[in-house]
Amino acid sequence: MAKTPMEGTSTTKRDYVPHEVLPQKLKEPEKHVKSDESMDLTSVYKQDYNSYPICQVPPCLPCETREISNAKMNTKSTYKDDYMLWNEPKTELIRPDHGYHPSEAKFDHRTVVQDEYLFRGPVETQSFKPLNLNQKSKAPFENMTDYRVNYVLRPLEKRYVHQYEKYKPSEVPFNGLTTNKISYKGLAGKPAKLAKPYQPKLLHDPFFSSTEFQEKYKPWPQPPVFTKEPVEYVPPVEKMDLHTTTQLHYRHLNGKPAKVCLPLAQHKISTEPFNSSSTMKEDYKPWMCKRVKPITHAPELTFPAKPMDCLTTFRTHYLPQPLTLTKSYKPPWPGPRPHIPLGAKTIYATSYTPKGVVRCLASYKNPPGYIFEGTNAEGHKFYVPASEEECLQGCH
Repeated sequence: MAKTPMEGTSTTKRDYVPHEVLPQKLKEPEKHVKSDESMDLTSVYKQDYNSYPICQVPPCLPCETREISNAKMNTKSTYKDDYMLWNEPKTELIRPDHGYHPSEAKFDHRTVVQDEYLFRGPVETQSFKPLNLNQKSKAPFENMTDYRVNYVLRPLEKRYVHQYEKYKPSEVPFNGLTTNKISYKGLAGKPAKLAKPYQPKLLHDPFFSSTEFQEKYKPWPQPPVFTKEPVEYVPPVEKMDLHTTTQLHYRHLNGKPAKVCLPLAQHKISTEPFNSSSTMKEDYKPWMCKRVKPITHAPELTFPAKPMDCLTTFRTHYLPQPLTLTKSYKPPWPGPRPHIPLGAKTIYATSYTPKGVVRCLASYKNPPGYIFEGTNAEGHKFYVPASEEECLQGCH
């Protein structure tokens, strides 16, 4: 493939046509001429507005007519009319009453500690704390330490100041080329064309329509915005006085700084080198110890020189078997089912026969159809079913 030289123009440079841009002409504002006429201070609202008398508007809703009867209201509910009490005695509870019954005696609110505790009064104890015989001295405190006495002032070295090199601009002119511009050569071939169809511009907008608001309410004429030309800055010829009011009016008092009343301590400067030995260093000398080598045992395993074959028992004994195709006994799809509406009737709705309400036999004192046999030691009653004829007679 032959290398084509890179062109200096891009798709934007080739398709873009420069247009001539002229400076915008500014319209000069009209000069304001003050009129001698006085303002009437009347508006369109005051001229066209007609005031109406204010009166109370009667309500448009019709009056409600309520018929209040003189008959006495029946406050009985449906439950009280239909509910009939059973003439059955209340059954006694078999469970013994083990509830808490507070005593009727008056509580005195005293505890066992209050009854048995006897106050014996304060106990005198003898203090064995030693007396502080150290008396404070009235002499002034000497703030002289060993560090202040033995400290030797060393001259400070001059601080190193790094000097930066001056910036020297390169004499080679800037070409404005980047790595992308130098190494990018573009794709070989013709540039891609737009697949969008050409749409001519419509001179008349079909959706443009004037409304009643646009026809009747026109915008008021607004005067042009007044713009003031800025005044050219002329720098002053004289130099600026940088003195402040404090510098001009402040006078330095002819006084001297206060002196320290305490006498200056005379330090004895010793020329001997500083002795860095201490009691700890003199009494506790380092021990001459050697590092103990770790006890290592001789290797008991002998590794073979041949590399490991990485074979497992599964890999050596595995035999690949051919795939067996199993026959599918799944029934074929019968096709789409016809759209039949679901029947809302069920077997329960068609075969259900309602039954009458049967009273519970446990609510009777002597249930019909049963003969009382006796009671248990715990108080339970036992009943034996009677014959069918007695049962029918008792039910009726």
